[in-house]
Amino acid sequence: MKGFLITHKGMEDIAALEVKELISKNSKINETCIVFNIKNYEDLFKLCYMSQSAAGVFYLLAEFNYKDVFNDFKKNIGRLNFKEWLNKNTKFRVNCIKNHESTISTPEIEKKFGEIIIDHLQKKYSYKQKVNLENPEIIISFYLTKKKCYIGIDFAGFDLSKRQYKIFSHSADIKGTIGYFLVRLSGLNKNEALLDPFSASGTIPIEAALFASNFPVNFFNKEKFIFLKLDKFKDYDFNKLFKKLDKGISPSKLKIYDLDSSMKYINYAKKNSKIAGIDKRINFSRMDIEWLDTKFDKGKVDKIVTKIPLLQKKETDIYNEFFYQAEFILNDKGKIILIGNKELMKKYSAKYKFRISNEQSVFSGKRQYELFVLSKQK
Repeated sequence: MKGFLITHKGMEDIAALEVKELISKNSKINETCIVFNIKNYEDLFKLCYMSQSAAGVFYLLAEFNYKDVFNDFKKNIGRLNFKEWLNKNTKFRVNCIKNHESTISTPEIEKKFGEIIIDHLQKKYSYKQKVNLENPEIIISFYLTKKKCYIGIDFAGFDLSKRQYKIFSHSADIKGTIGYFLVRLSGLNKNEALLDPFSASGTIPIEAALFASNFPVNFFNKEKFIFLKLDKFKDYDFNKLFKKLDKGISPSKLKIYDLDSSMKYINYAKKNSKIAGIDKRINFSRMDIEWLDTKFDKGKVDKIVTKIPLLQKKETDIYNEFFYQAEFILNDKGKIILIGNKELMKKYSAKYKFRISNEQSVFSGKRQYELFVLSKQK
């Protein structure tokens, strides 16, 4: 048995690392998608509940390369064991996710795939499969890259990259999945001190606290999972599963610091973190960046993870002050992970003797973020 997980372009390695940590399985890495073996369906339940990198988690029915996706699907449909998941009373719908441009709209693709499935089942089993677009009991998903089609059973039933805690927002916010990516690039462990000095509405500190405390990102979404409705699992004790996973939550106090110059956004971050269930694990302070050295002693911060905003103050002043403060508070083995202006970042990081150890891009939809990993020169 196999599963697959979709994530952001550029995040595939971190998603594979997370799958390894959560279910002890290696992954085959493709662009925006990783495929892995599963021991049992519980592996997919666990990934839906706990994965911070996933946009979707699926049981893999089939994968194939295509030139004409509809004709190639017809050629491959005989390999799919629909009977394991559908009976004549099951209400289903088709969902299509594309990571490339197409001349055919997504609703048109979904309609065509649905018609092919219904026609196939009617010919094979002599009944017409029921459809419910608004409240299906099962979702058959098609994930289309430019040349490859992945077909699977959607185990979540909703976009896992959307965070239920993000009620109070900031114009410069990043997605929770991107925040998690930045945290993982830092190599954070639960005993280290992580600082976001431009926290906006708290995304990076919240994702760091969820990860460091092993707190399920979908702790408050238990009732939303579509796998609860699947007839195949009608006798499965999901309450027992969730209780077992929740026992892994660490009660340890964390050294995660959420700072911003605006009290308004500090309050936003506090409210969002409370919704996420981890407000007691984060330290909040309203503080301008030039005062960081009054809050943190020399070398007491292990990781600085942030997105440097566009502020009214001159950007040159912001970058100069940021690296000046970072040089003092960051320990010699510490790391900076940031999204920001590449030219200014390179200019001022070198001024304060930081070196760039890695730079890469990650995409949120069509939006591209350039990420930089820096450490102190030795």
